[in-house]
Amino acid sequence: MILVFGSINVDLVARVAAIPRPGETVLAPRYATLFGGKGANQAVAAARVSEPGRVAMIGCVGDDPFGRMCRENLAANGVAVACVAQGAEPTGCAFITVDAAAENAITVASGANAALTASALPEAMLVPGATLVLQMEVPVAASLSAAQRVRAVGGRVIWNLAPVPETLSPVELRALLAATDVLVVNEHEARAASRLLGPPDGALSQGALSQAAATLALAGPLTCVVTAGAEGALAVEPGGSHHAAAAVAVRPVDTTGAGDTFVGILAAGLDEGRTLHTAMARACRGASLACLTEGAQAGMPTSDQLQP
Repeated sequence: MILVFGSINVDLVARVAAIPRPGETVLAPRYATLFGGKGANQAVAAARVSEPGRVAMIGCVGDDPFGRMCRENLAANGVAVACVAQGAEPTGCAFITVDAAAENAITVASGANAALTASALPEAMLVPGATLVLQMEVPVAASLSAAQRVRAVGGRVIWNLAPVPETLSPVELRALLAATDVLVVNEHEARAASRLLGPPDGALSQGALSQAAATLALAGPLTCVVTAGAEGALAVEPGGSHHAAAAVAVRPVDTTGAGDTFVGILAAGLDEGRTLHTAMARACRGASLACLTEGAQAGMPTSDQLQP
């Protein structure tokens, strides 16, 4: 069973020639209302490549039309929504601009996501072998508590350290790593997190992704997976083993949600008992395919589409 504890948003997406700089206004011909939130995205990505009934969402939405739309969308994608609570704050909303090169800039209004607590994860779901997937768009204390509870019963914790909060302290990061089995970060997040820890004995350079991953893997100890966009992904296991997986060459339409697609498919693969290398390769392929369609969830592939 895959339990995704995290954010649920509606995305308002505008396509522009260039992402505005501070103080600048740019015009877009229209905008699209799409579904997002890193938690919801990862749940949908996992559900599309998993057997029916294996993915459940634990989150919070508002008592508003966006909230009802989000619940309906998750259910339509095969995600169980019994643990999606209704809070007093409005449903989370992300404001996304996508430029002509398919790069994006995102501002997230947390809304109901900030009200999510660890108690939203019921005891009945805490079973050996469960896979818990976490991100950084809901309160860290709630996520950490959920991770510790899952680890206590013999479950697996996959934590996507995205985004890295500016206020995250080394003490908080070490507690997070200690409760994690697989950490997933992109290039920027890997370097930011390893800088917080400091390389052991000053031996590791911050410039190399593999060295940043090794810093994080040793700190857990855990398996650290670093995504690098078109360059694919690499991983360092606690014992020092390295893995690499290539991305599929595509001409991207929209990179929004590619990282979440990777995390969801990686979680599904590991939950099914696939090797880390195989799960990473499938996740890289899925993330590449997700870039061919506008929006975070629309292009997320099915199992059939992941076949070479």
